[in-house]
Amino acid sequence: MHVDQFEVRLARVRHRFATALESKISDAVVSADHMTHDGHSALEYVSKSYRELHNICGIGPTVGFTATGDAASTAKAALIQAYLEKRGPTENEILSLKRALGKLRQVAASELRSMYQRGG
Repeated sequence: MHVDQFEVRLARVRHRFATALESKISDAVVSADHMTHDGHSALEYVSKSYRELHNICGIGPTVGFTATGDAASTAKAALIQAYLEKRGPTENEILSLKRALGKLRQVAASELRSMYQRGG
């Protein structure tokens, strides 16, 4: 039986993405609490979370996590203004981010369960 090298590589990327996904979401949730502080540290948390969410948006759909990518996009949208303006998020932006991260966690868990049930 011939195994397509592309499929093997894609499976490796999918596995790497899946094994890191939960911790990336957890890190973003923790970071959201730290974004309420004034100063440079808030900007660091905004920037790091934005980049991580951006990576989930880009890689997720490519490796079969389409709904996770969409949910990450919603969370990223909650941070976009603060990120672009290089400031800490407003209270409303933090609330939107936390709601979006909760939804992201649910969607990612569902897609992870599906992937493992398929044996992927």
